[in-house]
Amino acid sequence: MADFSLDTLLGGITPERFLAEYWQKKPLLVRQALPGFGGWLGREGLSELACRDDAESRLVRTRRGQWLLDHGPFEREELDALPKKGWSLLVSGVNHLLPQGDRLLHSFDFIPQARLDDLMVSFAPDGGGVGPHFDSYDVFLIQGLGRRRWEISGQDDLQVVDGAPLRILQRFRVDQHWELESGDMLYLPPRFAHNGVAIGECMTWSVGFRAPKAQEIVTQFLTYLQDTLNLDGMYADPDLARPVHSGEIPADLVDWSRRQIDGLRWKRDHVVDFLGRYLSEPKAHVFFDPPRRPLALAAFSAGARRRGLRLDARSQLLFRGRQFFMNGETLEVSPALAGKLRRLADTRELPGDLLDESLLDLCHAWYLAGYLAVG
Repeated sequence: MADFSLDTLLGGITPERFLAEYWQKKPLLVRQALPGFGGWLGREGLSELACRDDAESRLVRTRRGQWLLDHGPFEREELDALPKKGWSLLVSGVNHLLPQGDRLLHSFDFIPQARLDDLMVSFAPDGGGVGPHFDSYDVFLIQGLGRRRWEISGQDDLQVVDGAPLRILQRFRVDQHWELESGDMLYLPPRFAHNGVAIGECMTWSVGFRAPKAQEIVTQFLTYLQDTLNLDGMYADPDLARPVHSGEIPADLVDWSRRQIDGLRWKRDHVVDFLGRYLSEPKAHVFFDPPRRPLALAAFSAGARRRGLRLDARSQLLFRGRQFFMNGETLEVSPALAGKLRRLADTRELPGDLLDESLLDLCHAWYLAGYLAVG
């Protein structure tokens, strides 16, 4: 399984320089960022993934000048019968489905994992693509098999075609263009217009990042408060007078309700707890597979001490201080455990010589849930 050096991944630029000069600022083209890349997955393999229930797959087609979008899972016969031109097949979450994909995604851990979203792989025949569009998040576009021509634009006009199932731009002005070959990579900041066109059959691997919208965060936080708050008290009106209009909401009830809402207070700890749970929560289609023949604690501990532990590709372990968040669940640990769990969160694996009894007890519970494995 390949490990990719940051020396080539960023074209000799240090992560610090990349973050200071390029991240969310301007595009970066790196030739041979991943030398020898592209042989892990071909059209046949991607088609198989697109037929799985646990994969997010989409088929984008053009017909008589119209863009069409279908969601999977697909039937293999349907994919095999596609025409020679005019379509693209996209599968998201390939990091959950392909071990090499997980390793590739985490080659970008110089960006906080809380910002990492997933790895998407697309296949298109000659001339295929999804049209000129923009994304609301950062993306690294890595060329796998074949070649693709990328056209990009820093235009401010991001008006999209009405009624299109994708964010296809009404007007697209090409500022720069390149042909990418296997192993080449193009980084694009959010809302940077781009259009990729396949030159022959080609596959592109896209490392995407999540950037929650303000509306989304606030809405979800209010839901979190609803589930965690426990307020005392109840409205009372012992001095109630007969109203002039029985259908009118009483002013006293309005004032009392406003005082209750204005009195809501939350601390930074509440925000951290919410964010940890929210950002580590698996997507709706992600399910974990507990071991079919689970090891008892003693056998698990012996195996883990010999071979170490690794997180399942679907697991997200985040932390803030000594509070840890595993797949939407939270726990606070002792200082002795915190350092080891931070290493597990950062590197997604732990060597056996770091595992003591208390950590093994915790990891055994995670193992039984399918969150991690021995080896």
